Amino acid sequence: MMRQRFVLDTSALTDAHTHEMEPSAGICVVMNTVLDVIADARLNLDISCYIPYPSVYNELREIVNNNTCGDEALAKIDTWLVKKTPDRYEVKIPSKIFYEYVDYMRGRINKGMGVAEDAIWESATESMASCAKKRDKTEIERDVIGGIVNKFREKYRNALRYGILDSAPDIDVLLLAKELDAAVVAGDVGIQKWAEQLGLRFVDSKSFPSMIKEYLRRVA
Repeated sequence: MMRQRFVLDTSALTDAHTHEMEPSAGICVVMNTVLDVIADARLNLDISCYIPYPSVYNELREIVNNNTCGDEALAKIDTWLVKKTPDRYEVKIPSKIFYEYVDYMRGRINKGMGVAEDAIWESATESMASCAKKRDKTEIERDVIGGIVNKFREKYRNALRYGILDSAPDIDVLLLAKELDAAVVAGDVGIQKWAEQLGLRFVDSKSFPSMIKEYLRRVA
């Protein structure tokens, strides 16, 4: 088969639903299992899996350390994932992509502003009603404003973050995939949306290990 290259986002190794595993499987189990599949693909199919360096590499090391996954997981990351810094100066992105991204961001920001305005109106109205009932300040803050703030955070997160590239590693994944003419592997909707805009092949992290296993089964 033709040699394939994949560029992995952090979510490619940490998605809890990866390759039909139990939802209760810990993140260390998920990472080690996916890395084992990648190792088999490297040895038997000459498939190369890249991660942007240092952005995604540092994220993975931090996850390993914070979850006490051990030296074995770090060794697998260093052995089976190719670390490469994307060429941010030479990779060419069509100007139309920037235009569409700015336009898309304007829409998301306006939606977030609408969520904020709704929360302000609701908070003011509920607080006035509570004052009329002679409720004290602490009770209003706890029972009225606190609940509204929690709802606002969730709605604002959904309004503003869905489909957005919100970190340097996200951009590095796309740039490196563009540079290498590789497929992107991620569980992030923002990366998926803009991978498609750039004409890059996208593989969902949930189906990536199963896909590699199918390759391996066919050449066995």
